[in-house]
Amino acid sequence: MKGLDLPHHGGGHRRSTRRRLATAGAAAAGLAALTVALVPVRNSLSLASIVLIYLTAVVVVAATGGLRLALAAAVASDVLVNFFFVPPFHTLTAENRDLVITLVVYVVVATTVSVAVDLAARQRAAAARSGVEAALLARITEAPLEERPLDAVLRHVRDTFGMTGAALLEHHGDGERLVTAVGEPPSADPTLSAPAGEHLRLVADGPAVFAPDQRFLTLLATAAARALQAERLTAQAARARELAEIDKLRAALLAAVGHDLRTPLAGIKACVSSLREADLDLTDAQRAELLATVDASADKMNDLVENLLALSRLQAGVLSVHLRPTALDEVTAAALLHTPPPSGRTLDIDVPDDLPAVRADPGLLERVIANLVANALTAGPPNRPVHVHARQEGSVIRLKVTDHGPGIPAEERERVFAPFQRMNDHPTHQGLGLGLAIARGFTEAMNGTLTPTGTPGGGLTMILDLPTTP
Repeated sequence: MKGLDLPHHGGGHRRSTRRRLATAGAAAAGLAALTVALVPVRNSLSLASIVLIYLTAVVVVAATGGLRLALAAAVASDVLVNFFFVPPFHTLTAENRDLVITLVVYVVVATTVSVAVDLAARQRAAAARSGVEAALLARITEAPLEERPLDAVLRHVRDTFGMTGAALLEHHGDGERLVTAVGEPPSADPTLSAPAGEHLRLVADGPAVFAPDQRFLTLLATAAARALQAERLTAQAARARELAEIDKLRAALLAAVGHDLRTPLAGIKACVSSLREADLDLTDAQRAELLATVDASADKMNDLVENLLALSRLQAGVLSVHLRPTALDEVTAAALLHTPPPSGRTLDIDVPDDLPAVRADPGLLERVIANLVANALTAGPPNRPVHVHARQEGSVIRLKVTDHGPGIPAEERERVFAPFQRMNDHPTHQGLGLGLAIARGFTEAMNGTLTPTGTPGGGLTMILDLPTTP
C-alpha cells in the first residue's frame, strides 16, 4: 500500500457548499419577499402578528436549512422587524422599552425554536439512518455464511457511505495486502477505515464524510471479515471434498486394479511358464490353447489400461476431440467388429445407412458404442438379444442400446456412470466398472447426451443422442 498517490476528494465538499449557498439564497429571498408583502399592511397588523409570521418563516428555514442558517434568519428577521415595523420606521431604534423587549424576546424564541427544530430533525434523521443500518445489517447477518459473499458486503459499505470504492486489507509481516475490492482501488490515505478483526482492516475512498458513524462502520467491517472467513472455509471444504473424492477414487482404483490386473497377469504367467517348461510334453492343441489364453489375457490387460488412460484424460480435461461429419452406421459396424459378442450371444442391429451424418469424433464414438454394447451383453440374459437401434429425432440422431436384464431402479441409474461402479455391484470379474463412465464422458465431450431409462418388460436402455451435421 506504500507509494500510492493520494486521491483528491474535493468534489463532495464543493457540492455541499453549493447546496448550502443555494439554501441561504432561498432563505434570504423568502425573508425579502415576506417583508415586501407585509410592509403595505403593517398599519393593520399588530407587532405580535408580524413577529409570529416571521417566526414561522424562521421555523421553515430551520427545518430545511439547519441550525446555522436558522440562527442567521432569526437575527436577519429581527433586524427587518425593527427596521420596517417598529416605530420610528426605517431605523434600528425603538421608541419605547416594550418594543425592545418584544424584539429581544423574539430573537430568544426564534433561536430556541430553531434549536428545537434542528434537534428534532437530527433525531429523525438518526432514527431513519438507524433503521436503514439495522435493516442492512439484518440482511447481511441473517444470510448463511456460505451465501454472504465478501464483494456484496463491500458494495454495501461503498453504497451506504457514498464512497467510490471499498476494500478489505490483510496485514502481513511486510505490510498490508489487498484481499478484495469493489469500485476504485484503495488509496494510501483512505477516507474511512475500521478494524475488521485480527489482521484485517476495512477501508473506503470517496467524498469526505462529516462525522461518519464509526460504530456502524465497525459492524460492517466485522461482517466483511466474517464473509471472508466464510469464503475461505467454503474453499477449504471444497478442497477437502475434492481430496476425499481423490482418496476414494484411489482406493477404488487400487482395489479394482489389484484384482482385475492380477487375474490376466496370473494367466499369462502360468501359460508362459507351461510353454517354457522343457520337461512338459505338450501337444500342438495344448500349445495353441495356452497361446490363445495368453492372447486373451493380454487383450484384457490392454483394455483395462486403455480404460484407465481414457478415464485419466477425462478427469484431467485433456481429452482430444476432433468433431466432423460421421456416418453412424459405419462407426457402429466398426465398434461391433472390434468387440464381437461372446459365443452364443446375439445382437439385433437396426442402424439405417441413410441416416444423416452426426457431428462426432469417430474414434470416441466407436468407443462409446462398444462400451454400451459390452455393458448390455454383460447385463442381459444369454437367451435374449441386445438391440441396437438408431433413428432420427428432429435435429439429433438417437441410438438405443437395449438389454433385457434385471434393470436398475430409477433412483440408482446415475450411479452407473461413476467410475468403478458396476451394475448392481457385481463382483470384479466383470471389469473395473469404467465402461459407462467413459461412455458418458466421451459423449459429453462430443456435445451429446447419454441417458439411462428402463426397458419395457424389464432391463435397461441406454439412449445416445448426437447432433446431426448442419
